Amino acid sequence: MKLHEMKYTEGSRKSRNRVGRGQGSGNGKTAGRGQKGQGSRSGGGVRLGFEGGQTPLARRLPKRGFTNFTRKEYAIVNVESLNRFENGTEVTPELLIETKLVRKELDGIKILGQGELEKTLTVKAHKFSKSAVAVIEQAGGKAEVI
Repeated sequence: MKLHEMKYTEGSRKSRNRVGRGQGSGNGKTAGRGQKGQGSRSGGGVRLGFEGGQTPLARRLPKRGFTNFTRKEYAIVNVESLNRFENGTEVTPELLIETKLVRKELDGIKILGQGELEKTLTVKAHKFSKSAVAVIEQAGGKAEVI
């Protein structure tokens, strides 16, 4: 297929419905809004979640707890997954994202102490668990909080 041979597929381009243009159009007179009532008026209609005076679903359902809007969510990396780096490497959040150990940085990166570490690394992260610091220092490395 060449550029000059391309055509729109059937039904991909639909002209808009021009309402209120006479009876012959099929949408004349009331323009598809019905006879009377709130929906027929200009500026009429109901707000989002309004159920005609019935208690809305959002008010009928029970509420529990609260959402802490200042909560910080950390991307988690276990110490055992740092074995892929060479000895003496400085492991930074940018390096972890580059090597796809972390997909999204979120509010920071936290290193947890699961597994063994056979390499001597300098690890820079936003948070460390106590066990992670112990494992990194036992392997001869350093844990630095950013």
